[in-house]
Amino acid sequence: MPKMTFIEPDGTSRVVEAPEGLSVLEIAHRNKIDIEGACEGSLACSTCHVIVAPEWFDKLPQASDDEEDMLDLAFALTQTSRLGCQIIMKKDLDGLVVTLPSATRNMLEGK
Repeated sequence: MPKMTFIEPDGTSRVVEAPEGLSVLEIAHRNKIDIEGACEGSLACSTCHVIVAPEWFDKLPQASDDEEDMLDLAFALTQTSRLGCQIIMKKDLDGLVVTLPSATRNMLEGK
């Protein structure tokens, strides 16, 4: 089974099993990784923002225009930022490394 690594804001690394076909957001939730995903993966927020390790970024499919629009709302955006709900695990992503930002911005709260 493929694996991936989450690097938490405090620098702690967690290697977890990453079943093919699941999103990074779903994998995080299955492993009790602290990533919000307020819109439950419907591409309506940026709370599942992750920073992909540079060596993995070009191996991902290009972000859609909708994902780019949501990323514009993300806290601490970087050149390798993506939304965890839009990264679907597959065999060639075995070993993927993502870092969780120190904070997220939840535009859905209070609505």
